[in-house]
Amino acid sequence: MDRRDFIKTSGAAALVSGSTASSAQAASQARDLIKTENTKQGASFQLTRVMPDGAKSYRTSLIEGYCSRQSVKAGETMEIYVSTKPVARFIIEVFRMGYYGGAGARLMTTLGPFEGKPQAVPAMGEQRLRECQWESSTSLTIPSDWTSGVYLGRLSTVPDSADQPYWQSYVIFIVKDDRPAGVLFQCSDNTWQAYNRWPVEESLYTDPRAAHAPGVSVSFDRPYGKYVQIFDNPLSVGSGEFLLWEYPLCYWLEKEGYDVTYCSNVDNLEPANLSRCKVMISPGHDEYWDIRQYQHVKQAIHDGLNVLWLSANDVYMVTPFTPSAQGQPHRRLTRETCYGEFREEEKEAYAKVLGPFQNPGPDERDIIGARTIVPFNGGGDWTCAQPDHWLFEGTGMKKGESIPGLVGWEFHGDPDIGRDGLQVVAEGNVWAGGTRLGKYAATVFEGPKKNIVFNASTIFWNQGLSSPPGHMIPWSHWSRPHGPDPRVQRITANALKRAIG
Repeated sequence: MDRRDFIKTSGAAALVSGSTASSAQAASQARDLIKTENTKQGASFQLTRVMPDGAKSYRTSLIEGYCSRQSVKAGETMEIYVSTKPVARFIIEVFRMGYYGGAGARLMTTLGPFEGKPQAVPAMGEQRLRECQWESSTSLTIPSDWTSGVYLGRLSTVPDSADQPYWQSYVIFIVKDDRPAGVLFQCSDNTWQAYNRWPVEESLYTDPRAAHAPGVSVSFDRPYGKYVQIFDNPLSVGSGEFLLWEYPLCYWLEKEGYDVTYCSNVDNLEPANLSRCKVMISPGHDEYWDIRQYQHVKQAIHDGLNVLWLSANDVYMVTPFTPSAQGQPHRRLTRETCYGEFREEEKEAYAKVLGPFQNPGPDERDIIGARTIVPFNGGGDWTCAQPDHWLFEGTGMKKGESIPGLVGWEFHGDPDIGRDGLQVVAEGNVWAGGTRLGKYAATVFEGPKKNIVFNASTIFWNQGLSSPPGHMIPWSHWSRPHGPDPRVQRITANALKRAIG
């Protein structure tokens, strides 16, 4: 090799070496993104002064708002709509939710003050739909350095003088990205909206014909009212169900430094959103799905995606997305039918609750391993059935040993025992209403690429992971979980280790 060829070859090798080193460094930085984010200064995000319109009201018309999108990427712009009654100036403090040294959130920016005004409550339309068409109070373009996560906007009125009170509520949105990551945290925001009763009684459950009547719609173009199920939490107003069922998982994952990225239910209408991650987690209460979500997750499991159902009552109602009156895609949900098969012994109970449903959708057990059964809810202890299973490594649990109160308030049962390799790892009794017996089953099965699907079989699962600032331990059916438990933490870590590798 002459001198010229040597210089060319050496230079090319140096470029390749430099490029490889640069790529490795970028990959390392991406994996450490959440760890780095959580070294930043934390802040208190909680509401301090909230006043509902009345003792039985779910809204606070003093100040309330909503965002124009469920999820948004860095560089994209969304609108924030706010109403104040009476007229008042207000500010919006935007927080990213995480660990942050135990503070639970980081203050990202403060917007305003703005001049607020009352905005109209929309008349009820077809399918009992309430869909706001408010004037935008401000636009927010997501900065490039905002890490994917769940974001709360704390709305606060600004008093004209020191002798006047201020009032607060939240708006909520998700910042998403496209990067490959270990963990995809899919928020259960379809279910938040399905149960949202703003402004009076307009959820998917309040049709006078039946609690589960088909053909009822809800819109994301309205504020989230106060949380409405099983216990009273006025400090949740505007935040959907995130603070109650999903925040303990978010806090724990970020405390432990997992490489996690976040999305909303609607984002799984795109198969690429699933294929970029090693494991998808469904947290808390993930009941309402568009049929396309089901199809994409089923295909993703076939292609090797791991799924952890740290949740229950999942994939239960078929609710297609449709556009808003203004043409914004995926801003309405309409209850169409339910997933799964009607078992002979359940038909009467289903008919009483579900009314005229005739044509159930596909069996949710195909992607979960178990399903929602009758009785629909209850409370119980989570009891180990296979102590030698890898899931229980390091927990010290013995067969028949229980984690008190961890099952509830809804659960999965009727495991798909005909499926090759499905294992029931925990099982036992639940008591609906404190008296009526039901049976739950937590399961694990392998996909075709040795990927795993773990069904924890309880909405309460994440209560065993952490109890972050502002969190309230729930109770229902005369049963309650006991808060963080090292066994729940280790089981979750074992599932993530197997899923992520």
